[in-house]
Amino acid sequence: MNILVINGSPKGAKSNTYQLTTAFLDGLRQEVQDIQIKELSIHKMHIKSCLGCFVCWNRTPGKCCIQDDMSQIIQDLLWADLTIWSFPLYYYSVPGALKNLIDRQLPMVLPFMKEKVGQVGNGGHLSRYDMSGKKTVLISTCGFYTAEGNYDGIYSLFDHLYGLKNYTTIFCGQGELFRVPELSTRTNEYLSYVKLAGQEYAKGTISSSTRQLLEQLLLPREVFEACADASWGIEPDGVTIATEKKTKESDAFTFTKQMASFYRKESYPGKDIVLEMHYTDVEEHYQIVLGKDGSHVYANNHLTPTTKIETPITVWRSIAAGDIRGDEAMMQGLYKVKGDFSFIMQWDTYFGTSHAKSKQVEIVSKQESTNMNMMLIPWIVLWIAPSIHTKWGSLISIGVCTLIPLIFYRNKKTIYDTLTNILVISISVAMLIGYSKNWLLPLSYLSFGMMWLFSCLSKISLTANYSMNNYGGEAALQNTLFLKTNRILTFLWGILYLATAIFTWFLMRTSISSIVGIINSIFPIFMRIFTAWFQKWYPAKIASGK
Repeated sequence: MNILVINGSPKGAKSNTYQLTTAFLDGLRQEVQDIQIKELSIHKMHIKSCLGCFVCWNRTPGKCCIQDDMSQIIQDLLWADLTIWSFPLYYYSVPGALKNLIDRQLPMVLPFMKEKVGQVGNGGHLSRYDMSGKKTVLISTCGFYTAEGNYDGIYSLFDHLYGLKNYTTIFCGQGELFRVPELSTRTNEYLSYVKLAGQEYAKGTISSSTRQLLEQLLLPREVFEACADASWGIEPDGVTIATEKKTKESDAFTFTKQMASFYRKESYPGKDIVLEMHYTDVEEHYQIVLGKDGSHVYANNHLTPTTKIETPITVWRSIAAGDIRGDEAMMQGLYKVKGDFSFIMQWDTYFGTSHAKSKQVEIVSKQESTNMNMMLIPWIVLWIAPSIHTKWGSLISIGVCTLIPLIFYRNKKTIYDTLTNILVISISVAMLIGYSKNWLLPLSYLSFGMMWLFSCLSKISLTANYSMNNYGGEAALQNTLFLKTNRILTFLWGILYLATAIFTWFLMRTSISSIVGIINSIFPIFMRIFTAWFQKWYPAKIASGK
């Protein structure tokens, strides 16, 4: 397959649109073995405007009187099996240099008027050459929040050139986002859809499901437009119809405004949050007020901050661009956090590149979440029920282990849930066949404690498997600080239950052995209080650099 890529952007290879074109070509290459690609960068070529002299029709048929690069471009168009037009939308049409190229295709048609199959409009000219079997793809980005309704001029132009719906389009709004490193996660996701489109096109046509992905907005309209307005680095002061008086902003202020534009106002907690950014390398302070109606950025620090971040702006830009994880930068002491650290732990709740989580997605997320009750309930029943009545208590423990998976069928199982069922059923059966509960109950606490301690040796400790649900799900398992906090807590809980095993061994030989399970339930209450405190205190201590 011969593929001609016509890059009509004045920015050449640095074009936002060209990123989409490259992704589409990558998809084609995966499916087509014998492929030759030729790329034309129009901004580097010499293409004069058409003179309207019609010499190419009457004096030198098929040959233009202008001597420039256009003669070779016509040969390239005839060579290609697939022509990809890659261009940004300029004033609802193609860039000027590309329009010159389109005008200069006049030698490729005959002067005689004749209706043709698929023609749009009244009157037309037949092609001078056999163009049957050739395919055309248009790839373009624009600066509006959506492509919908902004490409009427493009459709009209290419409908006349190639016939109605006789070409394939990939039109993307919010094109300027492809040059923003801080949004690379979202834009790379979109580029993967374009690559998929290339793969499918090579097989015949782009599927409707991929079309839906391509038509999704990169960012919600209000977020994109706020971000785009902030990106200019100028502040209107007294806007009039003819002109605007503008005040130049610092790069740090512009960056802060862009960051603020990603605030999700639906996450408003009920009272305003004041986030203060202190960029230590440029010594600039800005406050972002997150309220129920949106976000506002102030250059004067007149409010008491809820949370204050002290960071070089270079570090925060690297975090925003995904060059370094925020938790890793914190553990390395690259920035500090003062005030309410829980805000940082919930950062993705307040800021993000996508607001659109459907109810269906939320339900699926809940169905796939872990639940610590799956692990705790069988143990609690084992420690209480057999202490009161050995036989019936053991049977109840076995019954609970059977019912728990049915009750929590929507939750994702962990290895600790499975191990719990095995251990609790084994100990319950041992009690039923006559083994002394004076030994088995202490053994159960020992087994439980060892399960916690051994999990500290794995990459993801026991508590992390469950508490991740409160910190963004499985994404939290990539957070170094989250993992370290939970590893410490898991170790302390393991020690508690080892101590409980020893304590239980002695209690089982006293007159209060029948209520040992109730007595032992007191210590975990205090441990839970400590856990809730430690989960806030330890990350905040690390973040503050103390």
